[in-house]
Amino acid sequence: MLHYQIEFDDYRQHLVHVTLRFLADPNQELWLPTWIPGSYLIREFSKHIESVQAYDEAGRILEIKKQQKNRWRLFNTDHELITVEYDAYAYDLSVRGAYVDQTRLYINPACVCLALGGQEEKACEVELFLPQELKHFQLATGLPSKSLVKGRFTLKAENYDQLIDSPFELAEQTRFSFEAGNIAHEMVISGIHATNTERLKNDLEKICATEVALFGSAPFQNYTFMTMATGNSYGGLEHCNSTSLIIPRTDLPKLNEPEEPSEDYQRFLGLCSHEYFHSWLVKFIRPENFARYNLNQESYTSLLWIFEGFTSYYDDLILLRSGVISQESYLKLLKAQIDRYLQNPGRQIQSVAESSFDAWIKFYRQDENSNNAGTSYYNKGCLVALCLDLGLRLRGSSLDALLRLLYQNTEKGVQVNERTIFELCQQLTGDSWIEQINHLINTTDELPLDQLFPEFGLSYALKHDKKMPFGMKLQDKPEGVMVQQVNRYGAAATAGLSAQDVIIAIDGLKASEKLLATYAKQQGIITILAFRRDELMSFEVERSTIDLAEVELVVQDQSKADHWLKV
Repeated sequence: MLHYQIEFDDYRQHLVHVTLRFLADPNQELWLPTWIPGSYLIREFSKHIESVQAYDEAGRILEIKKQQKNRWRLFNTDHELITVEYDAYAYDLSVRGAYVDQTRLYINPACVCLALGGQEEKACEVELFLPQELKHFQLATGLPSKSLVKGRFTLKAENYDQLIDSPFELAEQTRFSFEAGNIAHEMVISGIHATNTERLKNDLEKICATEVALFGSAPFQNYTFMTMATGNSYGGLEHCNSTSLIIPRTDLPKLNEPEEPSEDYQRFLGLCSHEYFHSWLVKFIRPENFARYNLNQESYTSLLWIFEGFTSYYDDLILLRSGVISQESYLKLLKAQIDRYLQNPGRQIQSVAESSFDAWIKFYRQDENSNNAGTSYYNKGCLVALCLDLGLRLRGSSLDALLRLLYQNTEKGVQVNERTIFELCQQLTGDSWIEQINHLINTTDELPLDQLFPEFGLSYALKHDKKMPFGMKLQDKPEGVMVQQVNRYGAAATAGLSAQDVIIAIDGLKASEKLLATYAKQQGIITILAFRRDELMSFEVERSTIDLAEVELVVQDQSKADHWLKV
């Protein structure tokens, strides 16, 4: 067994001290992941590792040398009991990192716990030591744990993969437990908040039970939601039997939360539903090359439209099916997904399969041109899932049935490849789906939503919405109006305006978002003065605006809609 000891005495400096004890192989290597599963970006966690030292059993200093950016080598060891010590800087509040201060000790082991090359399958034991003043903190984690002494905890993992897939938090926490599908669940909330815990418990029970029922069983024996309430941060990361969430505290249900959840609370429930769904789809059911992650470099797949797209389709649909939100609220959420797709010029440039493959260089590195040049495998993947679901239902099956087949195949050891969805759709309907699916995922043609919705009792109509004056996304700043984004087909781009320009005057008047919106409704040419860097420039903008497409969804035949929405 590998033994990790983690101490938090220097939490005020955001440092974690790690001591690792093990029997070393000859010329033993140690390494740290460069990325964390579920978040497809090289994050270079090793940049936070400091002061690495090694000792033998007698306390003599051993040579340990860095070989690569995330790899160290011990020399002249021969099955000796070795101790390696180091510090890790921990001040990343996101769900992907590690963060320690006087309010919270949060660790993703992927960015703190070094692995031993060749010994990754060995069991791991982690001991946590809290300083005296923080010994009242409670522990939350998906790992088996025990505490025999206040302020000291022991965690156990079957191997390194399970260790790094199991974050833990020590903090003052609000907690409650519930059962769903005969499985024990726990919700843990840290940070300053005033949550209606009874309401949250009731809603989560329904959501989790609905997802377990969809698949028929679960690939976990217990589950923990770890939620950090903040001012405005937002995100989630899935793990094998837990999820780490960070949200604005206003997204939590209030004591007077209305029967129909507020939009803020719906957003939180959707996040819980999304990350919980990942326990099946991406943590258990995986792309073939994710069966064992290569955490030293990028692992490419063109299938994220399945794993994130299908999950994004079901996260809100589950809220409806569980009875947590109304049909009206669900259609509003679906409309927002469709509007986002229609208002994304990049959908005409990049297919959703290409978007999946390019996640490593594009999705987590958004810039002012992202909306012009690419599409989201979350957003378009969600609508591809919708198209597949409706198409399958027209042929007597459903996406639910496809997911259950994926789950059953994975239980037999068969993971997902490029052909899987094609083959399962044919298995479910008896028809070839090659042309239809290729059209959805490998082209930039419009999705056939206008053809599918009427078959399920919904009218689908497009209207034009003038939300981006002259094709610009803007924000008022003290120095002027900051141009955040420019649609490359809009009037502003044609005139030469660019992202990061600061507009200071419009036809001789002081610029504001409101004034630009007013001018955008008028015809004719206007003169815009703007700073680019520290240079004043003048632009003649000719057209009034660029119209963004927006969808109207209306239920015309409820019985037909129920065939999809109420199943």
